[in-house]
Amino acid sequence: MANDKLRRRVAWEAARLMYTREEAEYYRAKLKAARRVAGSDFKPGDLPTNREIRDEIQVMARIQEGDRRDENLRQMRIEALRMMRILWRFRPRLIGSTLTGHVRRGSDIDLHVFSDSLEPITALLESEGLVYEVQRKRVLKAGEEHIYRHVHVRDRFDFELTVYPADKAHHVFKSSITGKPIERASIAELEQLLAEEYPNVVLDQTVLEAESKVDRFQVYEMLLLPLEQVKENPRYHPEGDALYHSLQVFELARDALPYDEEFLLAALLHDVGKAIDPKEHVAAGLEALDGLITPRTAWLIEHHSEAHALREGTLGVRARRRLEASEDYEELKLLAQCDLAGRARGVAVADVREALDYLRELARTCGE
Repeated sequence: MANDKLRRRVAWEAARLMYTREEAEYYRAKLKAARRVAGSDFKPGDLPTNREIRDEIQVMARIQEGDRRDENLRQMRIEALRMMRILWRFRPRLIGSTLTGHVRRGSDIDLHVFSDSLEPITALLESEGLVYEVQRKRVLKAGEEHIYRHVHVRDRFDFELTVYPADKAHHVFKSSITGKPIERASIAELEQLLAEEYPNVVLDQTVLEAESKVDRFQVYEMLLLPLEQVKENPRYHPEGDALYHSLQVFELARDALPYDEEFLLAALLHDVGKAIDPKEHVAAGLEALDGLITPRTAWLIEHHSEAHALREGTLGVRARRRLEASEDYEELKLLAQCDLAGRARGVAVADVREALDYLRELARTCGE
């Protein structure tokens, strides 16, 4: 196989591995791609550069995501500005795909921030009600160990803050893709970019609107986590707590209808009211979720108990006919099946964050 042709095939396969999130690192992606394309019959010179792979990823993103990609990029840049204004005292700089425009489905927003201590940054994030995780990475470079500090913020778009010492604010960082200085933008530079790229956007008003938006997935998480303390009646729920049950129901629902977000939300959230008012858990759950779920999801949650009565043959004729008249009747019966089956002991399930990440990504794919 000619070297150029082999190189292009490896670049395309590596890009596919990264676009589908099968691999996250360029080096691992290109090695796996080379083995798949050429077996063991390849040389280091046959491997594409990181930049070649990135270009192929962008081709895939344009093919797969179309116009949604441009709107997604605009929203990500607005969110980046909102976060940078929150973090202004740490001299934030926007880097990566949100700045360059090379975003794809699932891309996060990368910021450099500068502080000699993590505590002021995490304290600020907590005061803003933001959910975050701190990660420390040890990397060997030229025989020296370096520790990199990252703060992963979970928001409408995920952020990765890389924290450098304060005296590194003017340091020139090099790109692992191009080997050239990393493109980065201050708050003022991002504001200028937004004004040039989106002249019809009233910037301050748009950022204010972004600030006022409720991240529904964070609310879902806050409603789900207390279910772990809700112990079910072992006669009907031998699996244990209500959270474990809800996650089982979600897994079964995902197996059945993996791309129906409204149905999957009903499966995951159908019992959140049990941590609020166990006696009237359906009504309590729907009140807590008001404005955060669609009417279809609300209908499925509202009637899932009746669907059990329907299965048992104890539902009245009028109530049965009312349910049968709905276009979501089949999904309601399926939800009841998942609810009944999701009561097993020792079953492996996703955790809350994994389930919500799946739903968040599904929502983005569908254009939210």
